[in-house]
Amino acid sequence: MLQCENCEYFSRDGKGRPVLTCDPFGAIKEPECLLKWQFLRLDQLHRSYEALLDLHRRLAPLQERMMKHMERELDEADQADTWKRAAEDEEGFNDDDDEDRDGARPWR
Repeated sequence: MLQCENCEYFSRDGKGRPVLTCDPFGAIKEPECLLKWQFLRLDQLHRSYEALLDLHRRLAPLQERMMKHMERELDEADQADTWKRAAEDEEGFNDDDDEDRDGARPWR
């Protein structure tokens, strides 16, 4: 079996991790190369997922503060509109009360 260090498609990145530049659909020298290539891609996927989780962990406090601020703004808007609801409750808004003096219903 050909060792990866002896392959022309093998190199190492700045951190010393192996990098395979072979194409799994055309430039594979041995069947084991495909398995190694899959392991390296899986490792890259895992590192990307961990970086995404780290980003979400850093954004979580900001998102929490934004949600609390939005809830507070909505509560203040609802509280500001209580005078409208209070006026509607006092008037009763019954359909029979909406008739004019001559018995005609107002346009809606």
